[in-house]
Amino acid sequence: ARCQCKLSPRERRNCGYPGISATECRKAGCCFNASVPGVPWCFAPKPKKVRKVCPSDSHIRIDCGFPGITSNDCERRGCCFRAHPAGVPWCFYHRVVEE
Repeated sequence: ARCQCKLSPRERRNCGYPGISATECRKAGCCFNASVPGVPWCFAPKPKKVRKVCPSDSHIRIDCGFPGITSNDCERRGCCFRAHPAGVPWCFYHRVVEE
């Protein structure tokens, strides 16, 4: 996720301790760039862009309701509702996918 480390120096949020090595910094899941003095060299990456989707595969649905829940009650819980097929949860959680 190289692009997650493309931050302007003033956007950098410190993610380490003074004098941390590039190796230790990356091991901690942070970005390292020592080209600009006076700003954090070890910094937090940009958050990943994710979106919520309703999984199309009915076998991986994770129940978010109870038998007989209405679509309104389900959606009020922030979940997906599909009243088919039989034998699987109709009210189920979103999956989060990286863009």
